[in-house]
This record gives sequence, C-alpha cells and structure tokens, in this order.
Amino acid sequence: MIEMQMARRMSADENTDNKGSVWALDQQLDQPMDEEAKRLRNMYKEKKYSTLMLLQLAFQSLGVVYGDLGTSPLYVFYNTFPDGIGDPEDLIGALSVIIYSLTLIPLLKYVFIVCRANDNGQGGTFALYSLLCRHAKIKAIPNQDQTDEALTTYSRSTFGEQSFAARTKRWLEGHALMQSTLLILVLVGSCMVIGDGILTPAISVLSAVGGINVGHPKISNGVVVLVAVVILVLLFTMQRHGTDKVGWLFAPVVLLWFLVIGGIGMFNIWKYDRSILKAFSPVYVYRFFKRGGKDGWTSLGGIMLSITGTEALFADLSHFPVPSIQIAFTSVVFPCLLLAYCGQAAYLMKNSNNVIGAFYHSIPDSIYWPVFIVATAAAVVASQATITATFSLIKQALALGCFPRVKVVHTSRKYRHQIYIPEINWIVMILCIAVTAGFKNQNQIGNASGTAVCIVMLVTTLLMILVMILVWRCHWILVLIFTGLSLVVEGTYFSAVLLKVNQGGWVPLVIAAAFFVIMYVWHYGTVKRFEIEMHSKVSMAWILGLGPSLGLVRVPGIGLVYSELANGVPRIFSHFITNLPAIHSVVIFVCVKYLPVCTVPEEERFLVKRIGPKNFHMFRCVARYGYKDDHKKDDDFEKKLFQSLFMFVRLESLMEASSDSDVSSLLEQQTKQSEDGLFCNSSNILHSDVDLSIASVDAIVPDDSPLHSNNMTSFVPASSKVETDEIEFLNNCRDAGVVHMLGNTVVKARRESKFWKKIAIDYLYAFLRKICRENSVMFNVPHESLLNVGQVFYV
Repeated sequence: MIEMQMARRMSADENTDNKGSVWALDQQLDQPMDEEAKRLRNMYKEKKYSTLMLLQLAFQSLGVVYGDLGTSPLYVFYNTFPDGIGDPEDLIGALSVIIYSLTLIPLLKYVFIVCRANDNGQGGTFALYSLLCRHAKIKAIPNQDQTDEALTTYSRSTFGEQSFAARTKRWLEGHALMQSTLLILVLVGSCMVIGDGILTPAISVLSAVGGINVGHPKISNGVVVLVAVVILVLLFTMQRHGTDKVGWLFAPVVLLWFLVIGGIGMFNIWKYDRSILKAFSPVYVYRFFKRGGKDGWTSLGGIMLSITGTEALFADLSHFPVPSIQIAFTSVVFPCLLLAYCGQAAYLMKNSNNVIGAFYHSIPDSIYWPVFIVATAAAVVASQATITATFSLIKQALALGCFPRVKVVHTSRKYRHQIYIPEINWIVMILCIAVTAGFKNQNQIGNASGTAVCIVMLVTTLLMILVMILVWRCHWILVLIFTGLSLVVEGTYFSAVLLKVNQGGWVPLVIAAAFFVIMYVWHYGTVKRFEIEMHSKVSMAWILGLGPSLGLVRVPGIGLVYSELANGVPRIFSHFITNLPAIHSVVIFVCVKYLPVCTVPEEERFLVKRIGPKNFHMFRCVARYGYKDDHKKDDDFEKKLFQSLFMFVRLESLMEASSDSDVSSLLEQQTKQSEDGLFCNSSNILHSDVDLSIASVDAIVPDDSPLHSNNMTSFVPASSKVETDEIEFLNNCRDAGVVHMLGNTVVKARRESKFWKKIAIDYLYAFLRKICRENSVMFNVPHESLLNVGQVFYV
C-alpha cells in the first residue's frame, strides 16, 4: 500500500514539473485522503421489509404524509364556486377535473414517479438537488473531493461520454448561469414550501372550525376566527415538546377521517344523485373548459386545492419506504377522496345554495358533531405535518449553506426526524395567525395556498427532468412525455392562479420573496467567504520551513483548528502563529463539512491523516455530515475524534510494520464487526495510557477477535515502540487540555464593488451573521476551551 502511494506521488511529480517545486512539495505533504477513505468499507445494506411490516408502515404514513391532502375536501368546492353554482353541468365538469387532477398529479406523477427520485429515502426539492449535485459538478461550494464519492450513501450513476446524459452534464457544468438558475429554482421551491407551511394550518384549521358556524348559524364569523387562532397558538406552543408522546394518535385519527369522508360520500351518492358518477368520463373535462370561459378558467384556482398536500407527501417521505406510501395512497387515500368529492357534488346537485360550508352541510344530522371533532383533529394533524416539513426543509437548507445558523432541537431520542427550530416556529406562528385573522375567510387563503403549491410543483417538474436524464438515464422520449404532461396540467393551473394574485395570491409571493432574499444572500456570502479562504490558504511548504517547533514554543495540549478547508492550512492558523509566541504540541485541523447526501453513517464519518513529518505532530480530521445529520447530536464529538485519531496511528504503524495481507485481515475484521452491529460505545475510551492504545482497537474489533487473544502476535505484528510512544504522547497532550480555535471571520465588500454587492455583503449578510448563532454554539464547543481568531476578508 505504501509502495502504491509512492508510485502515485512519483507519477504526480512527473505531471507537475512545470508548476514549480513549491507546488509539487505542497502536493506531497498534503495528499488527498484516498487511502484513508478506502479503509472504510461499504457496510450499508438496504432494508428489506416484509408484507406485514409494509402494511404497518403504510398505516403509520397516513398520519405523517397524507394529513394535508386529506383535509382538502373541507374547502375545495367553496373555493371553486365562491359566487354560487350557476349550472349543474359546471359542477359535474369541476368534479371531473378534480378526479383527473388527483389521478394525474398525486397518483401517477408523485406516488409512482417522483417518490422514486428520493435521496436514500429523503424527499423534497433539496433532496432532488443533492442527487443532481452528485451526478454533476454544480454545487456552488466546491468542498467535495473523490474521497466523498466512496461514501455508502454517495450513490450515483455512470454513463458513456457520448450519451445524452453525458452531454447534458457537460452543458450544466460548462454554464455558470445554468448552475445559478438551478440553485435559484431550488430556493424558490423551498421558499414556497415554507409559505405553504404557513398557509396550510391557517386554511385547514379555519375550515374545520367553520363547522361551528354551520351547526349554529347565529355564531358570528369572528368567533370562528378567534377559535381558529386559539387552536393555532396552542399548536405552535406545543411544538417545543415534540410529538413523540401524541404522535401515535396521528395515524388512527387520519385513518378514521378518511373512512368517515369516504362513508359520507357513499351515503350522499346513494341518497342524492347517483348520476354524478358520469363525471368519471373525460368528456366532461372538455365540456368544462369549453363552456366555462373565463369563469371556468379562474375556478381552476379552487379546484387546484384538491391536490394541495401533494408536495408535503414528497417532502415527508423520510422514514417510510416508497412501497408503503404507494399502498396507503392506492388502498385508502385515493378511493376515499374520490368518494368524498363525488358525495359532496351529489349533495350540491340538489342543494346548490349550500356551497359555502358544503362539507358540513352534507353530513347527516345524527353524526354532525362527532364528524366535526374528527375534522378538527385531522386539521391539526395536517397542520403538524406541514410544520414538521418546514422544520426539516430549514435544516436541509442550513446544512447546504443556504440558511443562517439557527438552533435545531431534537425533541425525541427515539425518532431523529422529530426536530424543533424555535426561531422558525415563532415566525411561522405569527405569520399564520396574521393570515388567519387578516383574511378571515377560506377563499382568499385558498387562493394564496394554490399559488404556493402550483409553483412548487413546477419547480419539482423542472428538477425531475434533470433527474430523469442524469440519474435515471431515461430515453429522451420518456422525458419528453413526462415533461409535456406535467407542464400542460401544472401550467394550466399556474395560469389560473395568476388571475387571483390580487385576491390573496400575493401572500405566498411576498413570504417566499422575504425568505428567498435571506437564503440567497446567506448562500452568496458563504460562497464568497469560502472562495477567499481557498485562495488565502497557507502552503504546507511554508509550514515545513518553520521546522518541527513551527518556529514557536510548543506547549502541552492539543489545538483543534476548525476550518471549512479539506486540504491546505487555513489562514487563521498562520494568523494565529504570527501573532502569538506559542502553539500546542499537537495540532489537528478539523474540517466539518456537509455533503449533498441525506446522511453519513457513523462508521464513515471521520477521515484522519497525518500532515508533514511525524515529529510535527500535525493531523487533519475531516468530519462529514449529510443534510439530515446534526452535528450537535454528537455530544461526544471530541471523544469520537480522538478515537479515530488513535485508530489512525495504530493502523499507520501496522502498515509500516506489517505486510499488506496482515493489514487487510485487520480491516476485514473491522468490516465484519461493523456489519454485525458490534461497535462499542465510544465512552469505552479510557484516559489511561494502556487503555487508550487498546480502546482504539476495541471500538472496531470484537472481543473474540484474535487481536484480543494471547496469540495476537500470530495475527498481526505487535505495535512498535514508536506507535506506543506516540499514543502515550497524544494521551498526555489530551490530558493537558484541548483548545478549540475558531475563525471569527468578518466579510466586507471592497470599495470598488458594485452597489448591490455592498448592500448584500455589508448590510444584509452582516446583519444575518450578527443575529444568527455563532460557530462555537453550532459546534457545541465548551466556552472555557474556546479561542476565537479574528480576521477580515474583503470580497
């Protein structure tokens, strides 16, 4: 293995003679972590689910995925015909459009196509973007390298150089404008999902509580709005406690809701007008558009509410396999929704004056109030699902450098996906209450919700085109068919919601615009800061010239220097050692970076390598996270880092003292043990000198391994004295103290910069950095061992 490294370095030297000896020396001293990454074996196995387990998961998915889509019957017909039903043919035509909209968009497009484009089980616009980033170099922050492609979760397709996918890839990578446009599309879609997370609780709860007014007409609409506001306040206030204790109620409540609306629909069809079933003929879709004219076109904005919640279906995909989502939708959700809409239409055929509150008017009097309670509970569950989706989306944006650092709280030890973001929770609550109290009716809120959902669907379609080409490598004819059908349906709806921008549709546009400015400015500032750090990093040749003492006094202890750079020496380190007369005996450059993957397995999280000669005692540690991982989750981050460091030292010694077969045997033991799930808790790392040298193996090798037997020397050679001395030295330095050095970077625009750039960097980005959480808090660094190194970057 060492011979291979030397051969590769000699080859690199031959290819870089024309770049200067300093550059070549720097490459030799700071090589990529290819060998370290290869030691981490692929230990991931795709979960296999039995039929019984799939049915159980399908039942559980009802409470998480389908709450928003399931509460749409509360308000669709009222928003479709706010001025009343002029002709029964219009009602049949609207029902026909609803039927085929549910068939084409949620059923065919999302459940059977888009859900397959998940990122290791994660859905949403950021999941699609992460897939594309792995198949083409379009990520704005270039902190990835070949070692990241060896990750278990870093799956991607390969294709021929002359294929359509390869040509599309080269086209994307060769046009910076297209990369920026793609990022803007993702941010717009994400902001619209946030807007929908504000509007869905408002319209769902207000529509459900509206049953009070139908049951008791004397109660004013102001009382209904007040009750809705109270429920929303309670809902958002309870977010900090999580849903772990009451989450088990969600699936039964939503299942009961679907059975209730399906049963009421069947009753109404039988009681009022069975001829309404002719709406299943597509002929009535044609007649609806032909006779409707402009009024029929504008009514599409209300019809579109029948498919709101479809995006939440995709965004909340995590922790449920796609087959369970498909089973739940095809067996429960789809038939019950069709029955509910047909039943309401059958009732309205005979009672066209009751279009306002049509759902509650169509309920038999004997079960009115029980259904009202179930409807209110279902609306709360639907609201909870969209709020959770908003939290999840913000966390993804935070990990990918598209949102200011905010506090992420895990509300459940059992379920990692249950998170709570205090700042976002209160902002969403205030906006949701403002929308509810400001509009006071379902019609304008429905117009706003339709606008948000339509834009998200269009963004998903555009991203899916690239996914089908780059990831799935579909034939261009299939891509064309998918694109054509999706854009025809969604483009038609989009043209309709544009007509209602002045009737409430402007709300999500304003909300999304505000969030878009925040996300884009933060991402722009982050990219500029990373670029200047890349260009200002210090050469390893310069470090080598300082000598083993780095030209300073080496004091006992370990210094952890945090940086976003996965190679090279960050500028903060050179700034530190040129201003202070001492540095720690051991220096570890720590790079915490987020990759375009949903998660990084714990056993593949850390990469450790040595920098420079051994007597320098300098290392680099790269901690890799996915957008679903939480850095603060690792309360023992420091302990795991040192565990990986000791393992690296031991393996390095084995590589120097053993044959390749011996090292391979050790790594096979590591792989087999990891596959069997026998990783020991990292707390087993003790502070004694001897225990530390053994703990580095204990964390990976089973107790019955030959490494723990009396014949250990027959399996691998004994650790050299050099290794033992170095582990003892590292242990003593750790006991002396660990200091975390963070760069307190200030980014400013240059004097000659354009006006818009000065506004973005000097005011907006500076303001966001001031109000967001500091790096030390995000990294969970103890205050007593924190050392901030200030520096100013001009971009």
